[in-house]
Parts: sequence; C-alpha cells; structure tokens
Amino acid sequence: MLSCREPPVSGRVTPVGTMPTTKLHRTIGVRVGHVQVGGGAPIVVQSMTITDTADAEATANQCVELSNAGSELVRVTVNTPEAAAAVPEIKRRMLDRGCRTPLIGDFHYNGHLLLSRYPGCAKALDKYRINPGNVGTGSRRDEQFTTICQVARDHGKPVRIGVNGGSLNQDLVMAKMQENTDHRLDRSSSEIVNECMVLSALESTALAIGAGLSTDQIIISCKVSSPRDLISIYRNLAAQTTQPLHLGLTEAGMGLKGQIWSAAAMGILLEDGIGDTVRVSLTPRPGGDRRDEVYAACELLQSLGLRSFAPSITACPGCGRTTSTTFQELAEQIQGHVREMMPVWKARYDGVEEMRVAVMGCVVNGPGESKAANIGISLPGTGEEPACPVYIDGQHTTTLRGSYDELAGSFRRLVDEYIDARYEKKDVSG
Repeated sequence: MLSCREPPVSGRVTPVGTMPTTKLHRTIGVRVGHVQVGGGAPIVVQSMTITDTADAEATANQCVELSNAGSELVRVTVNTPEAAAAVPEIKRRMLDRGCRTPLIGDFHYNGHLLLSRYPGCAKALDKYRINPGNVGTGSRRDEQFTTICQVARDHGKPVRIGVNGGSLNQDLVMAKMQENTDHRLDRSSSEIVNECMVLSALESTALAIGAGLSTDQIIISCKVSSPRDLISIYRNLAAQTTQPLHLGLTEAGMGLKGQIWSAAAMGILLEDGIGDTVRVSLTPRPGGDRRDEVYAACELLQSLGLRSFAPSITACPGCGRTTSTTFQELAEQIQGHVREMMPVWKARYDGVEEMRVAVMGCVVNGPGESKAANIGISLPGTGEEPACPVYIDGQHTTTLRGSYDELAGSFRRLVDEYIDARYEKKDVSG
C-alpha cells in the first residue's frame, strides 16, 4: 500500500502564513547504512563533498573531515565512469580510517547506466539520490528511473527521490500551466510550480514502489532556493505522505546569507515537526572550509533543542565597554578547540555535547552568563580591573590574569580538566 494520501481537492499549496494545528511526524523509518532516518529517530545532518569524486584520496579525506565535523550522512557526485569506479575505493579508505558514516551517491542524467555498469559502486553506496526531473525525457524517463530503483532493490539500498526546482519535469509544468489556462483557475506560476514539485515527488514515489522498492526504502525531498516557497511546498508535501523528508534549500548562497535563509525556512518547518534529514547547502568561498555547512546544520538543530552535537559557546557581541578584542579572540580559540577535540571527546565521554561554555567581555552580563554555564570566564571591559574570574558549575573557582596567550592556555586547560572530571568515560575496551 502506498504511503501517499489523496491530495487536497483544490490542489493548492498551503500558504506560508497558515500554521498546521498539530506537529507532523514521519511514521516510516528508512535505514541508511547504520543510520535510521525518520520513524521517530533524531533528525540527521547531511553534507556533500566538493571534490572530484574520481580522486578517491581527496574525496575520502573530505568525507572523513565532514564526518568528524558532525555530518552523519555524506553525499558524493557520481557523474562519470571514473567517479563510479572510484566509489568502492572511497568507501574502503573511509573504513580504513574508522569512518562508518554512510556514503550516498548523487545521480543525474546517467545514473541508470553508471549503477548498472559499475556494480561495485552500486554495492558500496549506502543510498542513491535520484532526481526525477533529469533522469530522462519522454518515454525514457520512467524506464530509466525504474532501472535505478531496480538496482536499489537488488542491492537492498534505499533511495532519495530528490525533486529540484531548477530541474523540474517541464512536461508536468507545461501540462499544469495549460490546465490553469483552460480552466481559468487564475493561479500564479509560482503556485503551479510548487504544486508540480509535490506531484513529481508523489508520482515518483509510486513509481519507485511499483519498481519493487518498499516504503521503508524511500526518502523524499522537494528543494527550492526560496525560503517562503520551501515552507509552502514542505507543508503541502508533509500533509500527503508519511515518507521521511530531507530538508534544505537547494542553493542557499554564501556565508551569512546562506545561513540566515536556511535557518529562516528550516527553523519554521522543523518547529512544525517537518524534516528528518537536513543539509545547509552553503556556497563556500574559494579555498573555504566545506565543514561550515555541517557546523551550520548542527547549530540549527541545537538552537531549536532538537539535537546536541558539541558544547555550545556563549559569547557577548561586544559594545563600547569591550574595546579590547581579547574576549573575541578567546571565544574564537575556544570554539576552534571544541571543534578540533569533539571527535576525541565524543568517543571518550558520555554527554559532553551538552556542555555550555561562556566567554564574556565585561561585568554587565559576564558573571551572570558565566555562572549559568558549566564553565565560564568573564573578561574585563574597558576600565575594569584586569582580572578574569572563572565560574565552574555556578561557583567562582579561580581568577586568571596575564597576557592573552596565558589566559587562553589556562582557560583551555580548565575546559579540558572539567570535561575529564565531570563526564563519565565510555567503555572502549570492547
């Protein structure tokens, strides 16, 4: 039986301002490697490499980096025979380094050929992503889509049916546009495209099930670049299927813009209970750090109280009282230390990701925020005594003085000592 409910009679997408009366929960769970998506499991963070997949060494290295940063699923482009041939080696290199993060293959245009001709690739991947908008044209579309689903069926792999606004099935769009004209429905082009996104996902899900996949092998996404459209589309989609949903803007943009647009859209949907995996698709600066998209996704989930990935750093924004840059430099160094050490701490200690650290810049909020954190330091503002009280579990335990390097080293050691003393060590003997 299909997991798709009948669409609303009007076929219209839910307006952004319309709030659902109850939170929605995906009842179907899909196993991707050792990770469960949906079915009541915690929301999963996903990322994607930016390397040439044919370069197995560089791609495996980035997969491990993304995993260590907190990514729980990593996707790679599989677009050429060379890329498909490299996938088993990428997986082997990841496993040799102790990285069990599931590996996903991203297929466009020629996925039916690559998966059929490179069975080692099909076997090594933990999930296949299919874009129904560019899997083929005309009568070939369903045939080639079905081929990928049958390969997934034969290898026991799940798929993500990933509809994208930029590569939507134009035959479907034109048919809906003509229907709008013929019946004088007076619908905007945006409404029609948004409806087609959902229809493509639901029709493709039915086709995948007809090809032999079960409902617990299918994840769906409908990604666009507009936050308001994303909210409308996913509310409509979530009302019509219980399949797990992958959430994200398809092209969020660079830096601050990308983070804000992603948080604005996904924060609303996640608060509605919509979304089982997330990706913040940031455009990196030349030479930038691909892990930024992982950190952004983790912070988004952590800010909403949905997951905890790493100790949170509370730091004041600065004002005329904080003309010294010491608190900024210390906050940045502690943030970097936490990210560097988190893979080690996560393997060694239970619950360390729940810790709160405060690095404050003056007496106004410094002592209060430091007391509220597990461990916090209040640096002196302009004109204040050159002393830095440190609070541990709400109690003033010591006062640090000295140069920036001395302060940074001493406080970093206090953080390390606190973790070692307060968090239960895991049994890694087995």
